[in-house]
Amino acid sequence: MHNKRVALVTGANQGIGLQVAKDLVENGLTVLVGSRNFERGEAAAKEIGPGAIALQLDVTDQDSITAAAERIRTELGRLDVLIQNAAISNTRQGSMSVEEYAKLTLASNVSLDEVRVVWETNVFGVLAVYQAMLPLLREAPHASIVNVSSGVGSLTSNSDPSYAYRTYFRPGYPASKTALNAMTLAMAIELESTGIKVNAVSPGFTKTALNGAGTQTVEDGAAEIVRVALLGPDGPTGMFTSATFGTIPW
Repeated sequence: MHNKRVALVTGANQGIGLQVAKDLVENGLTVLVGSRNFERGEAAAKEIGPGAIALQLDVTDQDSITAAAERIRTELGRLDVLIQNAAISNTRQGSMSVEEYAKLTLASNVSLDEVRVVWETNVFGVLAVYQAMLPLLREAPHASIVNVSSGVGSLTSNSDPSYAYRTYFRPGYPASKTALNAMTLAMAIELESTGIKVNAVSPGFTKTALNGAGTQTVEDGAAEIVRVALLGPDGPTGMFTSATFGTIPW
């Protein structure tokens, strides 16, 4: 049995996921750098240094998920922390501005194929990884799951006409985060008697490849994810938080 706590971060070869992996290694964990492309994962693990291990993991590919879980069981024996960070915002924004893209993704005109692809990663991929990794999490003395969500998925916030991002609530990325929050709560309810903690975190508007914009650094975006991931066995479960706003309403 591996003597350090073991964390898996999906989508960890860049952006917030990479920073989270760096921070967890600095906190003494062995970190599996989940990456759809193994070579990019290897490059990220090399950048992080000792304590980081590249792991091929495509959250939309069941064979990849199964193989990743089998490798973790064989090589490390358990999983202490699962951070579900892998996500996509769209399939076709490209050089379009946020405003231009928003006009094409209203509930009345959004491509159903676009919605399905976004939800496949952001919602169904999270559930698939959860199901595969749960037996490994049950092997840990006290395990935790952090699902990386977004404040734009809050139904309560979007129901408020004064909410700044309300006009951008769409069936694609924002609603996928609403669904992710529902998955988080379902997981937390299922596991509340086991001691495994399940929480959602909004990293905030962080400049990454996901959005091409942002008002804060990846270090800022990673901070709350890492804090929640490192909470002890007496920490909360079924919460939705951010570093800036504290507890966010569902």
